Amino acid sequence: MRILRRLTLAGAVVAAAAGAFIYLQRTEPPWWARLWYPLRYASIVRGHAASYHLNPALLAAVIEEESKFNPDAKSPTGAIGLMQLQPATAKGIAIRTGGRSFVVSDLYKPEINVRYGAWYLRDLLDKYRNEKDALAAYNAGQENVDRWLAKREPVQFPETRAYVDRVERLKWIYRKTYPSELGLK
Repeated sequence: MRILRRLTLAGAVVAAAAGAFIYLQRTEPPWWARLWYPLRYASIVRGHAASYHLNPALLAAVIEEESKFNPDAKSPTGAIGLMQLQPATAKGIAIRTGGRSFVVSDLYKPEINVRYGAWYLRDLLDKYRNEKDALAAYNAGQENVDRWLAKREPVQFPETRAYVDRVERLKWIYRKTYPSELGLK
């Protein structure tokens, strides 16, 4: 009988903890969101968001989704740094923004990586005039998005649809959780 009571109590504790966890994940109060979605390099994010007329919560969301704010991140496809830029893309950005020399290792520097990534995101937003299409292009490439739009098709890659949805959700979380750090009102 004691064993049954202990098992029942243990089951109740586990169920309560699981319920509390699920509740916190769904409601995401700021103190809880700060545990799961830290904001690093806030001044860099805020500064480049202002320079390129971006929502700083969007910029933070892209960084979180791309690298979890890890400046040393490198993808299997060769994308580097906080905003997971391909070296060829970053070299083109460096040239278009007046850079004289480009060094791939610079992409591991948060200041440079976020500057290039913010410029690129602004360029995509200007081109597509739609945040979801711009985010899809950031993830899947402009050629794919251009082809889908020309054929009036939705995003064809499930992983890109999921990426756009996650970034949009993260933007909301960062806006709600870090308004003062991101300079939001």
